[in-house]
Order: sequence, then C-alpha cells, then structure tokens
Amino acid sequence: MPSSLSSAETAPISAPRERSETVRMTIFAGIFTTILLASTLLVVATWRHFSGLNSLAWIFVPLVLTLGMVPAILLGFRLRHPLLRASYKISAVSLGALNYTLFAAVACWLVAEGAAITGMAINMRAVAFVLFGFAVIITGYGILNAALLRITKVNVPLPNLPRSWEGRRIALVSDVHLGNVRGAGFVRRIVARLNGLKPDAVLIAGDMFDGAEVDLAAIVQPWEKLSAEHGVYFATGNHDEFSDRRKYLTALSQAGIRVLNNEKVTVDGLQLVGVHDSEAGNPSVYQTILQRALIDRGSASILLTHQPSHLPIPEEAGVSLQVSGHTHGGQFWPWNRVVSRVHGRFAYGLNRHGKLLVLTSSGAGTWGPPLRVGTKSEIVLITLSAG
Repeated sequence: MPSSLSSAETAPISAPRERSETVRMTIFAGIFTTILLASTLLVVATWRHFSGLNSLAWIFVPLVLTLGMVPAILLGFRLRHPLLRASYKISAVSLGALNYTLFAAVACWLVAEGAAITGMAINMRAVAFVLFGFAVIITGYGILNAALLRITKVNVPLPNLPRSWEGRRIALVSDVHLGNVRGAGFVRRIVARLNGLKPDAVLIAGDMFDGAEVDLAAIVQPWEKLSAEHGVYFATGNHDEFSDRRKYLTALSQAGIRVLNNEKVTVDGLQLVGVHDSEAGNPSVYQTILQRALIDRGSASILLTHQPSHLPIPEEAGVSLQVSGHTHGGQFWPWNRVVSRVHGRFAYGLNRHGKLLVLTSSGAGTWGPPLRVGTKSEIVLITLSAG
C-alpha cells in the first residue's frame, strides 16, 4: 500500500508563489530579450559586413524570427492557436541557428583580425560564406538528431534486490515537453517504442509538459495504449509546475499513469518513491518526505524525482537508486559543457554518490530550440540485478 506523505501533494500553486513566478519570468524575459537582441545584431552586422549582401531583409527577418521567441513562450502559457504554435516552432529553430551563427560571426572577426595582424590576404567574403554555411548545416543536423529517439541500455546492480526483480527491466522516460513543438504524435512514437521493449515497469521523471496551453485530454490520450505489467509511474518536473499542476496530474491519471504524490509504493517487493519537483527543491521538505516514507534499508528502493540535486538527502534516507532527467545533457553544444559544469558527473548517465546510485537521462524531447548536438533523445532501459 502507498505511504501518503503530504496533505498538499496535489495542491495548486499559491497566489504568492504565482506572483513570484510572474516576477521571475518577467525579469528572465527582459534579460533574455536583451541578450537575443545584442546577439542578433552582431550576427546581422557581421554577415552584411563580410558577405556584401546589404539588403534590409538581412536585418528585419533575423530580428523578427529570434525576437519572436519570448512573446511566443509567454503567450503560449495563456493561449492556444495554430498560428502561435507555428510562430513558436519557427522562432525556436531560429534561436538554435542564432547559437551557431553567433560563433560564426565571432570567428569571422577573429580571422579578419588575424589576417590584418599577419598581413595575409584572405577572401573574407568566402570565409563568411563557409562559416555561416557551416552554422546552418550544424543547425539542420541538430534538428534531425533531436528527432531520432534512441534506446540506451543500462545494467544497474542494486543491493538487496528482491529475487522477483532479478533480470527485470524498467524503462526511464523524462523531459517529453509536450507543448507547441511536440504533441500527441510524439507520445504515440514513445509508446510504440516502449511497447516494443516490453519493460516490466515505466518511470516518467517529470517535465511531461513544457508549460504551454494544450488540449490535455487529447495530448495524453496515447499513453492509454502503454502496457507495462507492473505499472507506469510519474512525478512532476519544474515545467509541470509553471501553473497549477493538478490539471496535469489529473489528465495523466485518467490516461492510466500512476502519479506518485510524494509517496512510496511497494511493487512486488521493490520500493518505489516519487517526489514532485517543487517539494524536492526544498531540502527540509524533501528530507521530511523521505523520512516519512519509511524506506526499508534492507530492501532495494528506487526514487523517482526530476532533478539530480540535493543528493545527500536521498542517500541519507537509504535510497538505492535515484532516476532523474531535467539536464537534457545540455541539449546542444556548447550548453552541454555548461550543464556539465553545473551538475558535474550527474549531468548524464549512471554515477554514484556515496551509497546512492544516480541515473540521469538526457530526455526524450527538447525545450526551446528543437536541436541536439553532442547529446541524444533517449529512452533508458534499465536491467536490474542483485549487487
């Protein structure tokens, strides 16, 4: 039987928290827009300077495309319309292209400066075409790579694993990010792959949604076709809590997914604990939830929580394995390097923190630019063994 741990487990976000989120998002939007504007102007000025193509279209089109991202995100939290979805997709791709054309622009100036210092005669127009062309190719590759859903197989030895789970397989899915880019069709692809793998259980580590306004009943309906003998389990991610999370949890429950509301369930002898992202982000609340879960240290346990953070807390509580997502592995270069600096070795893969094993997935979907360069979209298939 589940151990109920929080009377506020599905409570809506409070008014003060909503105001705090609004202020935070406004500040972020202002900073982000300023950075986008400066970056786009640098790219446009560099391209026009070195390519010799001085049409005003090279100014206005890039500005409209990249600066449309912020209003598309903010409007998407409140409105649902095909034109808004199309605008978001175009702007998201443009933002990914901006990432690489910015590096191309900087490289152009470095080459030009190097040529000036050394006195070398270099055709900078050709250089600009090569560098910017390469940026466009990388962006295209990133889009195609993100669309490929791969299966990553991991063997995980757990001490005191119940004999009934020896050799059984659990699928880990995270960061689906249903919204303006991906919808029910993407869920159908994931469900088809999962049903082909025939896992004994499925764990979904948050960020099922990206925060955009969507038809919840339609977008989660394909999950009803998922078959796993020992169940499908979910705990929220940060994007699932951009607004009142109850609507998301209700929709997923109606689609046959077992929401773990800060609680423990025992499945054929294996302890499963799910903690929502909001509670896991508060160390004292997180610690209390795991203490009240009464995790049996003499038997294997798996913790389902979105972010690979505050790891001493589950280790102290006696958790055997934590499964998470959130990082996207950095999603695309060079941000994969940044994420690795932030999360260290826990940014991706199976790693150990003391007695706690931590498995972080790069996720099935994407957020923002639908690109992956240096990372992969994945479902993780875990094979358990006694360790």
